[in-house]
Amino acid sequence: MILLVVDTQKGCFNDDLYAFDTVRNNIKQLITTARENHIEVVYVQHDDGPGTDLDKGTDNYEIYEEFAPRNDEKRFEKNVNSAFHPMTGLTEYLQLKGEKDMITIGVSTDYCMDATIKSGFEKGFNIYVPEYTNSTYDNPYFDKETAYKYYNEFMWGNRYAKIITVEQAIKLMQQQ
Repeated sequence: MILLVVDTQKGCFNDDLYAFDTVRNNIKQLITTARENHIEVVYVQHDDGPGTDLDKGTDNYEIYEEFAPRNDEKRFEKNVNSAFHPMTGLTEYLQLKGEKDMITIGVSTDYCMDATIKSGFEKGFNIYVPEYTNSTYDNPYFDKETAYKYYNEFMWGNRYAKIITVEQAIKLMQQQ
């Protein structure tokens, strides 16, 4: 099992997110629990290119301070929504390790999290999404709460992922 942390960068992880405090605290708790139980924490970072809010050369590109990766933790980079796009090398890395199970957390629910969860499912991974460990912003079609609930309570569960509580995620990691 791994803990996959998607796009929790300074440029996109802030208090405008839906349920920010709850999501932030849950993500911190899961990263701590993973490390305590020798579960690998893998980070994915989105690079939108020069001159953007997520430019690799800027501070916004770096992981939010409270979730900062350790020096020995893997980072994968992308400029598309899915963390499993061939450009990242993540799929091959996990296949070489023989990893099939992952707890997936991060932002944005309706963009990169959705693409990552669906793509990971299509590649044969078992994906667990703990409640309130992903979030998003308002968009032209959904307010942020509706977007969160649509994906977490309707779209992903029993289709692409298992939606579980944070407590269940902690137990999964403790059993590894």
